[in-house]
Amino acid sequence: MTRSYFSNYSRRDFLNISLASALGVSYSGWLANLARAESTAGKAKTRQRSCIVLWMTGGPSQLDTFDLKPGHDNGGPYQAIDTAVPGIKISEHLPGLAKHMKDMALVRSMTSKEGDHGQATHMLMTGYREQEAVRYPEIGSIISKELGKADNELPNYVSISPFRFSNAGAGFLGPQYAPLVVTGDSDNPQARANMSVENLLPPNGDVKSLAGRFELLDYVQTEFNKKYKSESSTAHRANYERAVRMVKSQARSAFKLEDEPAALRDAYGRNRFGQGCLLARRLVERDVPFVEVTLTGAQSNWDTHGNNFEIVKQHSALLDPAWSTLMTDLKEKGLLETTLIVWMGEFGRTPKINPNMGRDHFPQAWSTVLAGGGIKGGQALGNTGAGGMQVEDRPVTVPEFLATICGALGIDHTKENITEEGRPIPIVDRGTKPVAELLAGKIA
Repeated sequence: MTRSYFSNYSRRDFLNISLASALGVSYSGWLANLARAESTAGKAKTRQRSCIVLWMTGGPSQLDTFDLKPGHDNGGPYQAIDTAVPGIKISEHLPGLAKHMKDMALVRSMTSKEGDHGQATHMLMTGYREQEAVRYPEIGSIISKELGKADNELPNYVSISPFRFSNAGAGFLGPQYAPLVVTGDSDNPQARANMSVENLLPPNGDVKSLAGRFELLDYVQTEFNKKYKSESSTAHRANYERAVRMVKSQARSAFKLEDEPAALRDAYGRNRFGQGCLLARRLVERDVPFVEVTLTGAQSNWDTHGNNFEIVKQHSALLDPAWSTLMTDLKEKGLLETTLIVWMGEFGRTPKINPNMGRDHFPQAWSTVLAGGGIKGGQALGNTGAGGMQVEDRPVTVPEFLATICGALGIDHTKENITEEGRPIPIVDRGTKPVAELLAGKIA
């Protein structure tokens, strides 16, 4: 391998496509698909279904976002504002989203028994309680398996700025369904600005050194395969070769946010969550079936045991422009009808305000939101009463919610996957049904 393989790359380009780690290059299936990403731009393709999950680490307060209780002692200081749908009101700090309510369905009657961050996160991401006997896969891995294509030119599952209290990963489905992780972390401001994937940058910018490392790895793998040839080593080898082809190719355009108009980037918000939402749109535009974007502040997340109202206001100031611009952007590009947006955290917050002006964990009655493709928008499902203390109408469990996501995407939630031990596990627990009121039917 010589320097000529990399002659078309600048240091800036390497920053834009820097990848997760050498281990990731070796084992994760998404690398097989990155090699020809540049060629996707501008090609007309039949649209497939996609899902963007906006994950709110810590559990956002439903009473200060989508299920306000004005006039009640539990209500807090926020005002409720009108939306595009008469009768539905949300927080004054979400004015952009209020304009999109016709394409959104608020689920105000979520209920579960998991009040621990880790257990609740695992439940929301997999639909199952965490246990040692089975490594349940996350919904992102399941969707990437069901909707992804082996010849996709980008990963089938991308996780942007991930920070959660539990990471089940691909579970028993295997690493080929694990996400490509885009952290947005870098010492280089240009890399941060472009939401680069990490660690493909050559050491000290030395492309020749990177080429040498590839040659060494190629030699080691060749010698290993001569002695220990097996299905797993062959798969490992194939992923390595595809990763090298990716580096040699022009696989960088999807992550080059600088190609977007400055005004659009400003509208999303020049912060990690805002630019992450813009990257999500660029990915689903290129047929990536599942993208997760996490909103967590530099100093805090949505776990507001103290100073709830100031923190929720700050997070809302990041959430509202990014999410509302995402909706507008998708609609203008003709992508909203085939893109499901899911807003959720692991649980809600207590209606009663604690002495620290905070709200504590509350899984009994809380809110999630579905928007876009496959969803019957313009509605608020469920009722938590005057004070928000309990679900009084149309309770929705976590498995039912995930089954509804599957339904909106055209996935059979009863389909079974087989564990390493040969045990059949349905996507959602047996007997679960989707919430029919939320579904608009099949999408194109």
